[in-house]
Amino acid sequence: MKSTAESRNFTAGRILVVEDDREMARFLDQVLSEEGYAVEVAQDGPAALERVGQSHFDLVISDLMTPRMKGTELIARLKENHSEVPVVVITAFGTIESAVEAMKAGALHYITKPFRTDDFLIHVQRALENHRLHNELDRLRTEVNGRYRFENLIGQSEAMQKVFDVVVRVSDLPANVLILGESGSGKEMIARAIHVHGPRAQAPFVAVNCAAIPETLLESELFGYVRGAFTDARRDRPGLFQEASGGVLFLDEISELSLALQAKLLRVLEDKEVRPLGSNKSIKVDVQLLSASNRDLAQLVQGGAFRQDLYYRLNVIRLELPPLRDRPEDIPLLANYFLEKFAKNSKRSISGIDKDVLAALMRYQWPGNVRELEHVIEHAVLLGNHSSIRVEDLPASCVPVGVQTAPLSAAAAKAYTLRELEREYIQRVLEDAKGNKTEAARILGVDRTTLYRKLEDYKIKG
Repeated sequence: MKSTAESRNFTAGRILVVEDDREMARFLDQVLSEEGYAVEVAQDGPAALERVGQSHFDLVISDLMTPRMKGTELIARLKENHSEVPVVVITAFGTIESAVEAMKAGALHYITKPFRTDDFLIHVQRALENHRLHNELDRLRTEVNGRYRFENLIGQSEAMQKVFDVVVRVSDLPANVLILGESGSGKEMIARAIHVHGPRAQAPFVAVNCAAIPETLLESELFGYVRGAFTDARRDRPGLFQEASGGVLFLDEISELSLALQAKLLRVLEDKEVRPLGSNKSIKVDVQLLSASNRDLAQLVQGGAFRQDLYYRLNVIRLELPPLRDRPEDIPLLANYFLEKFAKNSKRSISGIDKDVLAALMRYQWPGNVRELEHVIEHAVLLGNHSSIRVEDLPASCVPVGVQTAPLSAAAAKAYTLRELEREYIQRVLEDAKGNKTEAARILGVDRTTLYRKLEDYKIKG
Protein backbone atom coordinates (compact mmCIF):
# COMPACT_ATOMS: atom_id res chain seq x y z
CA MET A 1 0.00 0.00 0.00
CA LYS A 2 1.30 3.46 -0.92
CA SER A 3 2.03 6.04 1.74
CA THR A 4 0.09 9.28 1.99
CA ALA A 5 3.00 11.21 0.50
CA GLU A 6 3.26 8.83 -2.46
CA SER A 7 -0.46 8.96 -3.21
CA ARG A 8 -0.86 12.73 -2.87
CA ASN A 9 2.34 14.17 -4.25
CA PHE A 10 1.62 14.25 -7.98
CA THR A 11 4.04 17.12 -8.63
CA ALA A 12 6.97 17.47 -6.21
CA GLY A 13 8.55 20.90 -6.02
CA ARG A 14 10.36 23.56 -4.00
CA ILE A 15 8.07 25.70 -1.84
CA LEU A 16 8.78 28.94 0.02
CA VAL A 17 6.56 29.56 3.08
CA VAL A 18 6.26 33.21 4.18
CA GLU A 19 4.92 33.18 7.75
CA ASP A 20 5.94 35.18 10.86
CA ASP A 21 4.02 32.94 13.29
CA ARG A 22 6.64 30.37 14.26
CA GLU A 23 4.15 27.67 15.24
CA MET A 24 2.22 28.03 11.97
CA ALA A 25 5.49 28.13 10.00
CA ARG A 26 6.67 24.94 11.74
CA PHE A 27 3.30 23.27 11.05
CA LEU A 28 3.32 24.14 7.33
CA ASP A 29 6.95 23.06 7.02
CA GLN A 30 6.14 19.69 8.62
CA VAL A 31 2.99 19.05 6.55
CA LEU A 32 4.61 19.94 3.26
CA SER A 33 7.87 18.11 4.01
CA GLU A 34 5.94 14.93 4.81
CA GLU A 35 4.42 15.18 1.34
CA GLY A 36 7.91 15.16 -0.17
CA TYR A 37 8.23 18.86 -0.97
CA ALA A 38 11.44 20.81 -0.38
CA VAL A 39 10.45 23.63 2.00
CA GLU A 40 12.12 26.87 3.05
CA VAL A 41 10.67 29.47 5.45
CA ALA A 42 10.93 33.27 5.38
CA GLN A 43 9.50 35.38 8.21
CA ASP A 44 8.58 38.46 6.18
CA GLY A 45 8.20 39.90 2.69
CA PRO A 46 11.69 41.38 2.20
CA ALA A 47 13.29 38.09 3.26
CA ALA A 48 11.00 36.22 0.88
CA LEU A 49 11.96 38.46 -2.04
CA GLU A 50 15.64 37.91 -1.25
CA ARG A 51 15.16 34.11 -1.18
CA VAL A 52 13.25 34.06 -4.49
CA GLY A 53 15.93 36.23 -6.07
CA GLN A 54 18.63 33.76 -5.02
CA SER A 55 16.94 30.40 -5.61
CA HIS A 56 14.30 28.77 -7.79
CA PHE A 57 10.90 28.04 -6.20
CA ASP A 58 7.90 26.33 -7.76
CA LEU A 59 5.42 27.88 -5.32
CA VAL A 60 5.20 30.63 -2.67
CA ILE A 61 2.72 30.26 0.20
CA SER A 62 2.32 33.53 2.08
CA ASP A 63 0.32 34.83 5.01
CA LEU A 64 -1.61 37.94 4.02
CA MET A 65 -0.43 39.82 7.13
CA THR A 66 3.38 39.73 7.40
CA PRO A 67 5.84 42.15 9.10
CA ARG A 68 7.55 44.94 7.10
CA MET A 69 5.46 44.24 3.98
CA LYS A 70 1.81 43.43 3.37
CA GLY A 71 1.08 40.16 1.65
CA THR A 72 -0.55 41.94 -1.28
CA GLU A 73 2.57 44.05 -1.80
CA LEU A 74 4.72 40.91 -1.70
CA ILE A 75 2.48 39.26 -4.32
CA ALA A 76 2.69 42.34 -6.56
CA ARG A 77 6.50 42.44 -6.27
CA LEU A 78 6.73 38.72 -7.06
CA LYS A 79 4.49 39.08 -10.10
CA GLU A 80 6.55 42.02 -11.30
CA ASN A 81 9.94 40.30 -11.09
CA HIS A 82 9.14 36.57 -10.90
CA SER A 83 5.85 36.22 -12.75
CA GLU A 84 6.40 32.51 -13.35
CA VAL A 85 6.09 31.63 -9.63
CA PRO A 86 2.49 31.00 -8.45
CA VAL A 87 1.42 32.35 -5.04
CA VAL A 88 -1.11 30.86 -2.60
CA VAL A 89 -2.34 33.17 0.17
CA ILE A 90 -3.41 32.07 3.66
CA THR A 91 -4.87 34.38 6.31
CA ALA A 92 -6.91 34.44 9.51
CA PHE A 93 -8.62 37.64 8.39
CA GLY A 94 -10.84 36.30 5.65
CA THR A 95 -13.04 38.93 4.09
CA ILE A 96 -14.38 39.37 0.59
CA GLU A 97 -12.38 42.61 0.28
CA SER A 98 -9.08 40.97 1.24
CA ALA A 99 -9.76 38.05 -1.09
CA VAL A 100 -10.43 40.39 -4.00
CA GLU A 101 -7.33 42.43 -3.16
CA ALA A 102 -5.12 39.33 -3.06
CA MET A 103 -6.48 37.93 -6.33
CA LYS A 104 -6.07 41.31 -8.05
CA ALA A 105 -2.45 41.39 -6.88
CA GLY A 106 -1.91 38.05 -8.59
CA ALA A 107 -2.58 35.30 -6.05
CA LEU A 108 -3.56 31.97 -7.55
CA HIS A 109 -5.52 30.65 -4.53
CA TYR A 110 -6.91 32.17 -1.33
CA ILE A 111 -7.24 30.02 1.83
CA THR A 112 -8.81 31.15 5.09
CA LYS A 113 -7.55 29.95 8.50
CA PRO A 114 -8.39 27.61 10.09
CA PHE A 115 -8.27 25.11 7.23
CA ARG A 116 -8.29 21.34 6.85
CA THR A 117 -4.90 19.89 6.00
CA ASP A 118 -6.27 17.82 3.11
CA ASP A 119 -7.94 20.89 1.56
CA PHE A 120 -4.73 22.87 1.93
CA LEU A 121 -2.68 20.14 0.21
CA ILE A 122 -5.15 19.97 -2.66
CA HIS A 123 -4.65 23.71 -3.26
CA VAL A 124 -0.87 23.18 -3.19
CA GLN A 125 -1.06 20.30 -5.66
CA ARG A 126 -3.27 22.27 -8.04
CA ALA A 127 -0.99 25.31 -7.88
CA LEU A 128 2.09 23.20 -8.64
CA GLU A 129 0.34 21.33 -11.45
CA ASN A 130 -0.78 24.64 -12.94
CA HIS A 131 2.83 25.88 -12.71
CA ARG A 132 4.14 22.73 -14.41
CA LEU A 133 1.62 22.96 -17.25
CA HIS A 134 2.47 26.61 -17.89
CA ASN A 135 6.18 25.79 -17.97
CA GLU A 136 5.58 22.91 -20.38
CA LEU A 137 3.46 25.11 -22.64
CA ASP A 138 6.16 27.81 -22.66
CA ARG A 139 8.81 25.18 -23.46
CA LEU A 140 6.80 23.78 -26.35
CA ARG A 141 6.11 27.24 -27.75
CA THR A 142 9.79 28.11 -27.56
CA GLU A 143 10.74 24.85 -29.25
CA VAL A 144 8.20 25.28 -32.03
CA ASN A 145 9.11 28.90 -32.67
CA GLY A 146 12.82 28.11 -32.53
CA ARG A 147 12.58 25.26 -34.99
CA TYR A 148 9.90 26.44 -37.37
CA ARG A 149 9.79 30.20 -37.09
CA PHE A 150 9.86 31.96 -40.44
CA GLU A 151 13.41 33.21 -39.97
CA ASN A 152 14.65 29.59 -39.89
CA LEU A 153 13.44 29.04 -43.45
CA ILE A 154 16.90 29.78 -44.76
CA GLY A 155 17.54 31.19 -48.20
CA GLN A 156 18.89 34.38 -49.76
CA SER A 157 18.19 33.36 -53.35
CA GLU A 158 15.52 35.16 -55.32
CA ALA A 159 13.58 31.90 -55.67
CA MET A 160 13.40 31.38 -51.90
CA GLN A 161 12.60 35.02 -51.23
CA LYS A 162 9.53 34.58 -53.44
CA VAL A 163 8.58 31.49 -51.44
CA PHE A 164 8.93 33.42 -48.18
CA ASP A 165 6.74 36.18 -49.56
CA VAL A 166 4.00 33.69 -50.41
CA VAL A 167 4.28 32.08 -46.96
CA VAL A 168 3.79 35.48 -45.30
CA ARG A 169 0.72 36.25 -47.40
CA VAL A 170 -0.77 32.77 -47.08
CA SER A 171 -0.39 32.48 -43.30
CA ASP A 172 -3.38 34.72 -42.55
CA LEU A 173 -5.66 33.05 -45.10
CA PRO A 174 -7.96 30.09 -44.35
CA ALA A 175 -7.50 28.60 -47.84
CA ASN A 176 -6.16 25.14 -48.70
CA VAL A 177 -2.53 25.26 -49.85
CA LEU A 178 -0.77 22.83 -52.22
CA ILE A 179 3.01 22.66 -51.71
CA LEU A 180 4.99 21.13 -54.56
CA GLY A 181 8.66 20.22 -54.52
CA GLU A 182 11.15 17.39 -54.77
CA SER A 183 11.78 15.04 -51.86
CA GLY A 184 13.90 16.70 -49.18
CA SER A 185 13.21 20.25 -50.36
CA GLY A 186 11.46 21.28 -47.11
CA LYS A 187 7.74 20.97 -47.83
CA GLU A 188 6.79 20.07 -44.25
CA MET A 189 8.94 22.94 -42.92
CA ILE A 190 6.95 25.34 -45.10
CA ALA A 191 3.67 23.82 -43.88
CA ARG A 192 4.71 24.27 -40.25
CA ALA A 193 5.76 27.87 -40.91
CA ILE A 194 2.32 28.59 -42.36
CA HIS A 195 0.73 27.07 -39.27
CA VAL A 196 2.94 28.88 -36.74
CA HIS A 197 2.37 32.28 -38.36
CA GLY A 198 -1.34 31.81 -38.99
CA PRO A 199 -4.46 32.34 -36.85
CA ARG A 200 -4.50 28.62 -35.96
CA ALA A 201 -1.03 28.68 -34.39
CA GLN A 202 -2.30 27.68 -30.93
CA ALA A 203 -4.39 24.83 -32.37
CA PRO A 204 -3.06 21.39 -33.40
CA PHE A 205 -0.76 20.77 -36.36
CA VAL A 206 -1.21 17.16 -37.48
CA ALA A 207 1.01 15.70 -40.20
CA VAL A 208 0.74 12.38 -42.02
CA ASN A 209 2.78 10.91 -44.88
CA CYS A 210 0.26 9.27 -47.18
CA ALA A 211 2.99 7.17 -48.79
CA ALA A 212 4.12 5.68 -45.47
CA ILE A 213 0.79 4.09 -44.46
CA PRO A 214 -0.76 1.11 -46.29
CA GLU A 215 -3.95 2.00 -48.14
CA THR A 216 -5.94 -0.44 -46.02
CA LEU A 217 -5.02 1.51 -42.89
CA LEU A 218 -4.92 5.04 -44.24
CA GLU A 219 -8.71 5.45 -44.43
CA SER A 220 -9.19 4.59 -40.75
CA GLU A 221 -6.17 6.76 -39.89
CA LEU A 222 -7.71 9.78 -41.60
CA PHE A 223 -11.38 9.36 -40.72
CA GLY A 224 -11.30 7.20 -37.58
CA TYR A 225 -13.49 4.23 -36.73
CA VAL A 226 -15.97 3.01 -34.15
CA ARG A 227 -15.82 -0.09 -32.03
CA GLY A 228 -16.64 -3.20 -34.05
CA ALA A 229 -15.97 -1.59 -37.43
CA PHE A 230 -13.49 -4.41 -38.12
CA THR A 231 -11.91 -7.33 -36.27
CA ASP A 232 -9.35 -5.38 -34.21
CA ALA A 233 -11.54 -2.32 -33.58
CA ARG A 234 -12.02 -2.83 -29.83
CA ARG A 235 -12.77 0.83 -29.10
CA ASP A 236 -13.71 4.04 -30.88
CA ARG A 237 -10.78 5.93 -32.31
CA PRO A 238 -10.93 9.47 -33.74
CA GLY A 239 -9.19 10.07 -37.06
CA LEU A 240 -6.59 12.67 -37.90
CA PHE A 241 -9.26 15.05 -39.21
CA GLN A 242 -10.85 15.07 -35.75
CA GLU A 243 -7.47 15.42 -34.02
CA ALA A 244 -6.66 18.43 -36.21
CA SER A 245 -10.09 20.05 -35.88
CA GLY A 246 -9.63 23.76 -35.24
CA GLY A 247 -6.07 23.56 -36.54
CA VAL A 248 -4.09 22.39 -39.55
CA LEU A 249 -3.89 18.96 -41.20
CA PHE A 250 -0.85 18.39 -43.41
CA LEU A 251 -1.13 15.55 -45.95
CA ASP A 252 2.33 14.85 -47.33
CA GLU A 253 2.71 12.93 -50.62
CA ILE A 254 -1.00 13.27 -51.30
CA SER A 255 -0.44 11.94 -54.81
CA GLU A 256 -0.17 8.46 -53.28
CA LEU A 257 -3.86 8.38 -52.31
CA SER A 258 -5.95 5.83 -54.21
CA LEU A 259 -8.81 7.11 -56.33
CA ALA A 260 -11.29 5.68 -53.80
CA LEU A 261 -9.68 7.60 -50.94
CA GLN A 262 -9.47 10.71 -53.10
CA ALA A 263 -13.26 10.59 -53.53
CA LYS A 264 -13.78 10.31 -49.75
CA LEU A 265 -11.34 13.15 -49.08
CA LEU A 266 -13.20 15.33 -51.58
CA ARG A 267 -16.47 14.66 -49.76
CA VAL A 268 -14.90 15.70 -46.44
CA LEU A 269 -13.61 18.95 -47.95
CA GLU A 270 -17.01 19.72 -49.48
CA ASP A 271 -19.19 18.79 -46.47
CA LYS A 272 -16.67 19.70 -43.72
CA GLU A 273 -17.56 16.52 -41.86
CA VAL A 274 -16.19 13.01 -41.54
CA ARG A 275 -17.89 9.67 -41.05
CA PRO A 276 -15.74 7.18 -39.09
CA LEU A 277 -15.58 3.63 -40.39
CA GLY A 278 -18.51 1.59 -39.12
CA SER A 279 -20.52 4.63 -38.06
CA ASN A 280 -23.78 5.95 -39.52
CA LYS A 281 -23.23 9.42 -38.07
CA SER A 282 -21.10 12.25 -39.46
CA ILE A 283 -18.92 14.50 -37.31
CA LYS A 284 -18.28 18.15 -38.11
CA VAL A 285 -14.61 19.11 -38.50
CA ASP A 286 -12.91 22.44 -39.04
CA VAL A 287 -9.43 22.12 -40.53
CA GLN A 288 -7.17 24.05 -42.83
CA LEU A 289 -5.75 21.49 -45.24
CA LEU A 290 -2.16 21.80 -46.37
CA SER A 291 -1.06 19.13 -48.84
CA ALA A 292 2.23 18.35 -50.52
CA SER A 293 3.56 16.24 -53.35
CA ASN A 294 6.86 15.58 -55.08
CA ARG A 295 4.95 14.77 -58.29
CA ASP A 296 3.14 17.07 -60.71
CA LEU A 297 -0.53 16.61 -59.80
CA ALA A 298 -1.66 18.31 -63.02
CA GLN A 299 0.07 15.59 -65.04
CA LEU A 300 -1.47 12.91 -62.82
CA VAL A 301 -4.89 14.43 -63.50
CA GLN A 302 -4.27 14.20 -67.24
CA GLY A 303 -3.22 10.58 -66.85
CA GLY A 304 -6.32 9.71 -64.83
CA ALA A 305 -4.37 8.91 -61.64
CA PHE A 306 -5.68 11.92 -59.69
CA ARG A 307 -9.19 13.37 -59.54
CA GLN A 308 -9.53 16.71 -61.24
CA ASP A 309 -12.20 17.98 -58.83
CA LEU A 310 -10.01 17.14 -55.82
CA TYR A 311 -7.03 18.80 -57.50
CA TYR A 312 -8.99 22.03 -57.83
CA ARG A 313 -10.02 21.81 -54.15
CA LEU A 314 -6.42 21.36 -53.03
CA ASN A 315 -4.87 23.84 -55.44
CA VAL A 316 -6.55 26.99 -54.09
CA ILE A 317 -3.08 28.40 -53.39
CA ARG A 318 -0.06 26.78 -55.03
CA LEU A 319 3.44 27.06 -53.62
CA GLU A 320 6.39 25.53 -55.48
CA LEU A 321 9.70 24.93 -53.72
CA PRO A 322 12.77 25.15 -55.94
CA PRO A 323 15.27 22.26 -55.77
CA LEU A 324 18.56 23.01 -54.01
CA ARG A 325 20.56 22.67 -57.26
CA ASP A 326 18.66 25.69 -58.66
CA ARG A 327 19.68 27.93 -55.76
CA PRO A 328 23.38 27.23 -55.08
CA GLU A 329 23.81 30.64 -53.42
CA ASP A 330 21.78 29.26 -50.48
CA ILE A 331 24.13 26.32 -49.91
CA PRO A 332 26.74 28.19 -47.79
CA LEU A 333 23.99 29.57 -45.52
CA LEU A 334 22.41 26.15 -45.08
CA ALA A 335 25.75 24.39 -44.61
CA ASN A 336 26.83 26.80 -41.87
CA TYR A 337 23.41 26.51 -40.19
CA PHE A 338 23.71 22.71 -40.09
CA LEU A 339 27.35 22.96 -38.96
CA GLU A 340 26.37 25.04 -35.93
CA LYS A 341 23.48 22.70 -35.17
CA PHE A 342 25.47 19.46 -35.25
CA ALA A 343 28.63 20.89 -33.67
CA LYS A 344 26.53 22.05 -30.72
CA ASN A 345 24.58 18.78 -30.44
CA SER A 346 27.70 16.60 -30.64
CA LYS A 347 29.88 19.04 -28.63
CA ARG A 348 32.51 19.06 -31.38
CA SER A 349 34.83 22.08 -31.71
CA ILE A 350 34.31 22.54 -35.45
CA SER A 351 33.59 26.14 -36.31
CA GLY A 352 34.15 26.60 -40.04
CA ILE A 353 33.98 25.15 -43.55
CA ASP A 354 36.95 25.26 -45.91
CA LYS A 355 36.53 27.19 -49.18
CA ASP A 356 37.20 24.13 -51.33
CA VAL A 357 34.46 22.29 -49.40
CA LEU A 358 31.94 25.05 -50.13
CA ALA A 359 33.03 24.99 -53.78
CA ALA A 360 32.45 21.22 -53.91
CA LEU A 361 29.07 21.53 -52.23
CA MET A 362 27.94 24.24 -54.65
CA ARG A 363 28.94 22.13 -57.66
CA TYR A 364 27.10 19.04 -56.46
CA GLN A 365 23.58 18.48 -57.88
CA TRP A 366 21.88 17.44 -54.58
CA PRO A 367 19.31 14.88 -55.70
CA GLY A 368 18.21 14.65 -52.04
CA ASN A 369 17.99 18.44 -51.70
CA VAL A 370 18.24 20.14 -48.29
CA ARG A 371 17.76 16.87 -46.41
CA GLU A 372 20.78 15.38 -48.16
CA LEU A 373 22.89 18.47 -47.41
CA GLU A 374 21.92 18.19 -43.75
CA HIS A 375 23.07 14.56 -43.64
CA VAL A 376 26.34 15.39 -45.43
CA ILE A 377 27.22 18.11 -42.90
CA GLU A 378 26.28 15.83 -40.00
CA HIS A 379 28.59 13.15 -41.46
CA ALA A 380 31.44 15.67 -41.80
CA VAL A 381 31.00 17.03 -38.26
CA LEU A 382 30.96 13.60 -36.65
CA LEU A 383 33.97 12.25 -38.60
CA GLY A 384 36.09 15.40 -38.91
CA ASN A 385 39.25 15.82 -36.81
CA HIS A 386 40.02 19.50 -37.44
CA SER A 387 38.67 22.89 -36.47
CA SER A 388 36.95 23.17 -39.85
CA ILE A 389 35.28 20.81 -42.30
CA ARG A 390 37.72 19.66 -44.99
CA VAL A 391 37.15 17.92 -48.31
CA GLU A 392 38.31 14.58 -46.92
CA ASP A 393 35.51 14.78 -44.32
CA LEU A 394 32.82 14.72 -47.01
CA PRO A 395 31.25 11.53 -48.37
CA ALA A 396 32.97 10.65 -51.67
CA SER A 397 29.63 10.71 -53.49
CA CYS A 398 29.27 14.49 -53.23
CA VAL A 399 32.86 15.47 -54.06
CA PRO A 400 33.43 16.12 -57.80
CA VAL A 401 36.28 14.29 -59.53
CA GLY A 402 39.43 16.44 -59.34
CA VAL A 403 38.42 17.98 -56.03
CA GLN A 404 38.91 14.86 -53.93
CA THR A 405 42.05 14.85 -51.83
CA ALA A 406 44.46 12.02 -52.63
CA PRO A 407 44.20 9.28 -49.95
CA LEU A 408 47.87 9.51 -48.94
CA SER A 409 47.71 13.31 -48.72
CA ALA A 410 44.65 13.08 -46.53
CA ALA A 411 46.32 10.50 -44.29
CA ALA A 412 49.44 12.65 -44.02
CA ALA A 413 47.34 15.70 -43.20
CA LYS A 414 45.78 13.77 -40.31
CA ALA A 415 49.23 12.46 -39.22
CA TYR A 416 48.05 8.84 -39.25
CA THR A 417 50.35 6.06 -38.04
CA LEU A 418 50.69 3.04 -40.34
CA ARG A 419 48.49 1.07 -37.96
CA GLU A 420 45.77 3.77 -38.03
CA LEU A 421 45.96 3.96 -41.81
CA GLU A 422 45.63 0.19 -42.19
CA ARG A 423 42.68 0.09 -39.78
CA GLU A 424 40.81 2.86 -41.61
CA TYR A 425 41.51 1.32 -45.01
CA ILE A 426 40.24 -2.11 -43.94
CA GLN A 427 37.13 -0.53 -42.44
CA ARG A 428 36.48 1.49 -45.63
CA VAL A 429 36.90 -1.58 -47.87
CA LEU A 430 34.55 -3.58 -45.64
CA GLU A 431 31.94 -0.81 -45.86
CA ASP A 432 32.29 -0.62 -49.65
CA ALA A 433 31.83 -4.40 -49.79
CA LYS A 434 28.63 -3.96 -47.73
CA GLY A 435 30.01 -6.23 -45.01
CA ASN A 436 30.87 -9.09 -47.37
CA LYS A 437 34.12 -10.37 -45.84
CA THR A 438 34.97 -12.64 -48.80
CA GLU A 439 34.76 -9.69 -51.18
CA ALA A 440 36.67 -7.44 -48.76
CA ALA A 441 39.46 -10.03 -48.45
CA ARG A 442 39.68 -10.25 -52.26
CA ILE A 443 40.02 -6.46 -52.61
CA LEU A 444 42.64 -6.34 -49.86
CA GLY A 445 44.57 -9.24 -51.39
CA VAL A 446 44.56 -11.38 -48.24
CA ASP A 447 42.80 -14.59 -47.25
CA ARG A 448 39.74 -14.61 -45.00
CA THR A 449 41.73 -15.89 -42.01
CA THR A 450 44.08 -12.91 -42.19
CA LEU A 451 41.13 -10.52 -42.56
CA TYR A 452 39.38 -11.99 -39.51
CA ARG A 453 42.60 -11.67 -37.49
CA LYS A 454 42.92 -8.01 -38.55
CA LEU A 455 39.27 -7.30 -37.69
CA GLU A 456 39.75 -8.78 -34.23
CA ASP A 457 43.07 -6.98 -33.71
CA TYR A 458 41.62 -3.58 -34.71
CA LYS A 459 38.28 -4.29 -32.99
CA ILE A 460 36.38 -3.61 -36.23
CA LYS A 461 32.77 -4.75 -36.19
CA GLY A 462 31.84 -6.24 -39.52
